[in-house]
Amino acid sequence: MTDAAAQTDPRYPIGKHEPPARVTARDRKRWIREIAACPKKMKEAVQGLNDEQLDTPYREGGWTVRQVVHHVPDSHLNAYCRWKLALTEDVPTIKPYDEAAWAQLADAKLPVQVSLALLKSVHKRWVTVLKAMTPEQGARRFQHPELGERTLDQYLALYSWHSRHHVAHITELRKRMSW
Repeated sequence: MTDAAAQTDPRYPIGKHEPPARVTARDRKRWIREIAACPKKMKEAVQGLNDEQLDTPYREGGWTVRQVVHHVPDSHLNAYCRWKLALTEDVPTIKPYDEAAWAQLADAKLPVQVSLALLKSVHKRWVTVLKAMTPEQGARRFQHPELGERTLDQYLALYSWHSRHHVAHITELRKRMSW
């Protein structure tokens, strides 16, 4: 997919994630700032939306805005746990989860304020851990059963993208719908 195509593909409003070839201290700081900003940006993205708008899919065949809002803390809570495992165990094997199935559970129909509060709390703790990490800790690894071994730095880049990616699903829908 070309960059222009990625920008017009509603599945990837900021483009597909491109894993970095190498990671610098400046990269880490930027990614941590982007992760730290996610709860506020998500709250701003849904500010003023009514239930009908929250229950609108961000794209044909995609999740609703409400499901996206609930998905992000689900995902980031899992990431936070994976971080702690990788920081305290030697190459732990993490447990994947079926995010599409989670998006169908009853809690994905709750008011978005519930997940906005959870996202804010998870990020408060997660960002505290991220800011305290050393470069050596960024090189620590975990084993993903489907994707293989990954470093925390690789996942830091991924979750920076993930934060911006899902906020953009909502903000781009708002632009298209003139909300």
